[in-house]
Amino acid sequence: MATGGEKRTEPTPFVTPDGIVTREQAAQLAAAWHAAGEKVAFTNGCFDLLHVGHLATWRAARQYALHLIVGVNSDASVRRLKGPGRPINPDQERALLVSAFREVDCVVIFDELDASALIRAIRPDYYVKGGDYRLADLPEREAVTEVGAEPIFVPLVAGHSTTRLLQRASGGVAEY
Repeated sequence: MATGGEKRTEPTPFVTPDGIVTREQAAQLAAAWHAAGEKVAFTNGCFDLLHVGHLATWRAARQYALHLIVGVNSDASVRRLKGPGRPINPDQERALLVSAFREVDCVVIFDELDASALIRAIRPDYYVKGGDYRLADLPEREAVTEVGAEPIFVPLVAGHSTTRLLQRASGGVAEY
């Protein structure tokens, strides 16, 4: 596990000030961090409405690795996964918000339905997901196994999900 005393490498010039990078840039970053002997974690999701469950996952990821790369589904990908009413927020805004968290080193927007191609490009040491997933159910299972990433499943924060936030906003759920 990473400790607070570990030294981070210097920022890489191609990382934009907002922390959003291309798939190729994320792969280069991960390769540089690995070459420096530093562990890399990866997680992904729609991150349509941020909540404490997302933060808990990112913080858990950083307990295992010095660096965290986050994949954010593109607008088209979210629509295919969640339906025509989603996303609530556009992908560039979702990626910008995710990148603002200190736990996150950089963000990649991806168009596929799952993050398998990103996992193969980044080759993380750890693949981190919420506790509502199991390895057998992961669409990315084959890629995770192929690159030798250790899957980490973080317990869910009870009562916190994007679906629940949307229900509360529409008056469907009055409390947490």
